[in-house]
Amino acid sequence: MRTTFMAKGHEVERKWLLVDAEGQTLGRLASEVATLLRGKHKPTFTPNVDTGDHVIIINAEKIQLTGNKLKDKKYYRHSGYTGSLKSRTALEMRTNYSTKMLELAIKGMLPKGPLGRQTAKKLHVFAGAEHTHAAQKPEAFELRG
Repeated sequence: MRTTFMAKGHEVERKWLLVDAEGQTLGRLASEVATLLRGKHKPTFTPNVDTGDHVIIINAEKIQLTGNKLKDKKYYRHSGYTGSLKSRTALEMRTNYSTKMLELAIKGMLPKGPLGRQTAKKLHVFAGAEHTHAAQKPEAFELRG
C-alpha cells in the first residue's frame, strides 16, 4: 500500500529566488509570488508545513496596473479611532510606498493564520534594482506570461 509523502519542516530545502517586477501587472505577479512563497510549485508541497522559498522582488516602483486603477483604486487604513479612516490612490501608493503596495497584494493571497504569517516573512521587496541579499546567491526566476 502506498502512502502520501508529507514533508517535515526541517527536511524542506529552501531556495532564494529573484523576481524583477519591472513591467509586470500587480495581480498576476502577486499570485505567482504567493505560489512560490507557499511552495505549491514543488512536488513536496504539504499544506500544513512551510515548504516555500524566499522571494526577493526588485523594481517594485515600476509595477503596472491595468485600466484606470492607478487613479480609481483606493487603499484604506484605520487606526481604530472614530473618524480616522485614511485613503490613498494606487498612484500615490506606487509613488511613495511601492513596496507596501506589492506586500499588501501578496499577503492578501496567503493563508490567514500562523502559517501565513510565517510564510510572509520570506518575502523581501525592494523599490529599486538593488537588494541586500546578494550573499544568499538568489536565482533569477522568470514569471509565466
